[in-house]
Amino acid sequence: MYNYVKVAAAVPNLEVANCYFNQESICAKIMEARHLGIEVLVFPELCITGYTCGDLFFQQTLQKATLDALQRILSATESIDMLVAVGAPLCIDNQLFNCAIVLSKGKIVGIVPKTYIPNYNEFYEQRWFSSAFDLKINTINICSQVIPIGTDLLFSLHNGTKIGVEICEDLWVPIPPSAGLCVSGADIILNLSASNETVAKRQYRRNLVVQQSARCMCAYVYASAGGTESTTDLVFSGHSMIAENGVLLKENTQLIDSDYLLSSHVDIDKLRVDRCKYTTYKETHRAYFKDIRCIPSDVQSKHNVSLDYPISRKPFVPSNLHLRDNRCQEIVAMQVAGLVKRLVHTNAPTVVIGISGGLDSTLALLVCVQAFDELKKDRKGILAVTMPGFGTTNRTYDNALTLIQELGVTRRVIDIKKSCYQHFEDIEHDETIHDITYENTQARERTKLLMNLANKHRGFVIGTGDLSELALGWCTYNGDHMSMYAVNVSIPKTLIRSLVLNIAHTQEEKIKQVLLDILDTPVSPELLPIGKNGEMIQKTEDSVGPYELHDFFLFYVMRYGFSPSKILFLAKHIFSKKETEEDVLFDDETIQKWLIVFYKRFFSQQFKRNCMPDGPKVGSICLSPRGDWRMPSDAVAHEWLKEISGNL
Repeated sequence: MYNYVKVAAAVPNLEVANCYFNQESICAKIMEARHLGIEVLVFPELCITGYTCGDLFFQQTLQKATLDALQRILSATESIDMLVAVGAPLCIDNQLFNCAIVLSKGKIVGIVPKTYIPNYNEFYEQRWFSSAFDLKINTINICSQVIPIGTDLLFSLHNGTKIGVEICEDLWVPIPPSAGLCVSGADIILNLSASNETVAKRQYRRNLVVQQSARCMCAYVYASAGGTESTTDLVFSGHSMIAENGVLLKENTQLIDSDYLLSSHVDIDKLRVDRCKYTTYKETHRAYFKDIRCIPSDVQSKHNVSLDYPISRKPFVPSNLHLRDNRCQEIVAMQVAGLVKRLVHTNAPTVVIGISGGLDSTLALLVCVQAFDELKKDRKGILAVTMPGFGTTNRTYDNALTLIQELGVTRRVIDIKKSCYQHFEDIEHDETIHDITYENTQARERTKLLMNLANKHRGFVIGTGDLSELALGWCTYNGDHMSMYAVNVSIPKTLIRSLVLNIAHTQEEKIKQVLLDILDTPVSPELLPIGKNGEMIQKTEDSVGPYELHDFFLFYVMRYGFSPSKILFLAKHIFSKKETEEDVLFDDETIQKWLIVFYKRFFSQQFKRNCMPDGPKVGSICLSPRGDWRMPSDAVAHEWLKEISGNL
């Protein structure tokens, strides 16, 4: 299903050294996972016997019981379409090995022994187990099968997803085996663990798992022995986690727990796009590439399982309020830092900015104010120009004037209607025809005024346009498209709302109220005449589509290069339900319509992005032709649009 794989960590109830009981618990968890549509399942370290058997590991009775239990697990799972990793001790060539046994459909597909055997503090494993370094064979006859064994194994699903395995301590060493497995092709790492609980260890363990998933650009599924292990000297918590490329997707939060299943989908496309994009990942092949054996498991993808994966309607805006506030402050600080550097470098006494009473110019003005304050420059050096035209409403005009006055910057009001009428006459355009010429005349008149004022006052023009407008080309070429430094250039529209709201709560009451009203005003270029009662007629989202949808499309097109069909699938999934009461629902037809518009505009408007002004990158996505995005202006969207049409 669009390269999502549903994985799980299972922590069963155990009885130490009772292999029959443990096998029953393991099989019960496999059946539970089957019901949930799990494709890859990992159990804790040595779960068939229990991790805490001590010297009982040497007993032939326990060793035989292990093999008997393993055979029963195989028999019970013959019809189970799932890749399962269970932990067991195996005696091989007169040595005991702590192993992960990987099975599917009643067959063992491979065995991976533990490499790094801890023997410090509370750990005493070298008393019982040998390292994978000591293994002298690469196949083993077990349960009437000849099975590959070693640390050089990857296991592939039917859809090509590759899975590697390491065991507990293997993760805690400077260069874990998973590093080599991932650069050799593993998309998912399974870790069978028995990490006991001590004060503050949980956070450290979490950091290890999340950071290793980030370094390896992989999904990491960690299953740890639970509270039914022996408590003679230690307590085991069952702390399990699922992480993906530095993001913790799921975690068991109970302090001490057993008998549970932790599951989540992981997105293989995301991982592979990043591996392909980041060249330093490919460079690590030279140091860590392993000669591997890839063992097919033929586990089929589950297409009828509901998606269990974190997807946000607003991927640029954190849902957590505390994180959102911190993110907003960080972004504004970067905008301010970029402008401060440009002011110092140019030694310009003035910046010139057009203020419309809309969101984008409001944020840009607030950034200018903070930059001037940081440099201890007089705010009067900010020349804020409001230029009412044919579509300017009293609401936006009054908000612009109030904001300028309350912030203490220099105000200039220039009505552009007379100049535009003169221009219509010059180019012989009928002023009653409200076409693109009518609209762009106003946009270019405003830019001309700002540029010439900047020259007159030895300053430079601050651009106000945002990332969403650049993606759609919703700007007038050589009009609002152009400036001398664009502070909002890498900020999408949905995030700009959060930035302005965050700043609003730090301002005195009068400024706060005008900012809140600006936030409540529909987005509009205000280029078409107003209604009879002075109301706003032209609304951007009526023409180009909802920015909430377009920012969602933009994120997955730019950040991960997803196919149109996958983006359509995700959008239908997330926009069919509400996260908050204010959320708007979109039906499938509406989503498809605006996705088509997005691709058509994104491809056709590259020429505007190819000559965009300087501006600071603040997030993972940027459309600067000098940095993140290089695309020919005459590329065509045929293949993308054809794929969407096939999903109508």
